[in-house]
Amino acid sequence: MEGSSAMSNGREGTEIDLSKITLRPLDLTDIDDFMVWGTDEKVTVFCTWEPYASKEEALNFIKDVVVPHPWFKAICLDNRPIGAISVTAFPGNNRCRGELGYVLGSKYWGKGIASQAVKLVADTIFKEWTHLDRLEALVDVDNVGSQRLLEKVGFQREGVLRKYCMLKGRSRDMVIFSLLSADWQT
Repeated sequence: MEGSSAMSNGREGTEIDLSKITLRPLDLTDIDDFMVWGTDEKVTVFCTWEPYASKEEALNFIKDVVVPHPWFKAICLDNRPIGAISVTAFPGNNRCRGELGYVLGSKYWGKGIASQAVKLVADTIFKEWTHLDRLEALVDVDNVGSQRLLEKVGFQREGVLRKYCMLKGRSRDMVIFSLLSADWQT
């Protein structure tokens, strides 16, 4: 895989040193940073959840869902959370696969940050979860940016799952992507 010290030209002419992108546990002390992307309607348009309406609601989510989650991390720039990324294991006979999910503050879109975070996950998760053979991601058919990101990182587009899930009150087509541990290691 390419080195993590690459610079990325983003919008507004700013450059981000991608070596400063790290992953770490998200906790209750990160609430103010979480609220930046958690309340942004541009960010949540393709998420299963609505923008958070209150700090209390977001704190409950972090306490009840994020903290006990087996693999949920903050995407950090200089150790400050600007998004989140998770891998959710499938139970039982399906434990050979996990589902990737991520969200990033809109001011950081198009700068290579989410791509870097996904690479960091792939570098880590297949080592930490040795039972995992497959990392998959489901992306709304209209979320072209996320589809390009996954393909750029090395995920394979497998197809469209028609009317696969309910999102914001509508059944949606989803594109399924996968990355196999054997592909990532070569």
